[in-house]
Amino acid sequence: MMPASEEIFVSREKMDLLEQIGFNTEPGPYYEDDKQVSLNGNEKLVRLLAYFLPQFHPIPENDRWWGKGFTEWTNVTKAIPRFQGHYQPRLPGELGFYDLRSTDTLRRQVELARRYGIHGFCFHHYWFGGKRLLETPLNNLLAMPDLEMPFCINWANENWTRRWNGMDQDVLIAQKHSAKDDVAFAESLDPIFRDPRYIRINGRPLLMIYRPGVLPDPAATVERWREHFRKAGIEDPYIITAQAYGNENDPRQYGMDAAAGFPPHNCGLDAPRVQDTLQLFDQGFVGEAIRYEDMAENALANKPDTFRLFPGVCPNWNNEARKPNKGFCVIGSSPEAYGHWLEGACRTAMEADQPDERIVFVNAWNEWAEGAYLEPDRHFGYAYLAETARALSRLSQPPVRKLKAVSAKNLAVASSGTRKIRRRIGRVVRKAANTVANGAEAFAKMLRF
Repeated sequence: MMPASEEIFVSREKMDLLEQIGFNTEPGPYYEDDKQVSLNGNEKLVRLLAYFLPQFHPIPENDRWWGKGFTEWTNVTKAIPRFQGHYQPRLPGELGFYDLRSTDTLRRQVELARRYGIHGFCFHHYWFGGKRLLETPLNNLLAMPDLEMPFCINWANENWTRRWNGMDQDVLIAQKHSAKDDVAFAESLDPIFRDPRYIRINGRPLLMIYRPGVLPDPAATVERWREHFRKAGIEDPYIITAQAYGNENDPRQYGMDAAAGFPPHNCGLDAPRVQDTLQLFDQGFVGEAIRYEDMAENALANKPDTFRLFPGVCPNWNNEARKPNKGFCVIGSSPEAYGHWLEGACRTAMEADQPDERIVFVNAWNEWAEGAYLEPDRHFGYAYLAETARALSRLSQPPVRKLKAVSAKNLAVASSGTRKIRRRIGRVVRKAANTVANGAEAFAKMLRF
């Protein structure tokens, strides 16, 4: 039987460019409306922390570098499909093209996240030698003590570049790492760590650093931080590194406490490439593509036994909006495939002896220009949020299938015979339709759900 994650891709195969755009921007066969969900209390078994991108409000620096009024939406809205089955443009649903200067937007994001099982946000934090960028959303949260949303920060300590790669070419603003800056950065975190909503592990504030390897002496930096917080009367922070670059994945070399998954890094970038199988609309496309199932399988198999790793999951990935014709695309995601990956990651996290260390990171809540988001959109609606809740609701029951290093076929298979039958019927309906008419999609959706 065809995995659900392939089903969407096949349903688009015969489309031309305009039909593909129309399909992408209308409710699709997996579309779900907002609904009340039951988590069965299982959100307490594992803490899901979603990475949060704050680049949805204009700042003077981006005005200079990219044009007045630039936000993440600038890239998102100009994206077009480069090949058959390519899901872009990705257009927002209920929340619209929001501006994160609005506290109403943050309140609704928190409401949705909490209702569907996200425990907290991990804000990407931008500090450049004493200068902060895109700080408004986090500052707004800090100024709203009534907003019940746990949070932590991930210091994205790499350069900002015109190539969106954090390297040393076409630098827009560079990092200024030094011993003095280490202390200044730690001092800037004092009021953040003291917020009672700040996420802790056994009382220790959780701090992530994205690229420890670019620091002159990472272990010395970590020790300076620990010394500062001891003197400040703050608990010794629980410091983790993102598994984003292969030679930086082991936290022990830096005196850190753990690592965190950050897919597709360290699980998708080494997956077999499939771009040669794509049917291109744009013959100038020179990007790369992998299969979602391969990325998920690699991530589930990543279980180091020499240090703590918090598993990472992502609903999808496609950074073509930032790198037109040169992007890295993941093919074949579906809400169901994501849900099975998430369930497997949660069951791995639940093996930790300490309840506070039962954490899974989700990349991401709102990385729209990388195709990695849980927020509702026009094509899937609330399906990825609903699947998050469904995955959590299953955790109190034995797994239907063994999810450790699952095969691509098993990753997205349905958990009951009834759902298999309904999905099979839905495929027949969509194949017979020849066009992706709204009526056929609605009927397939009704049978599927």
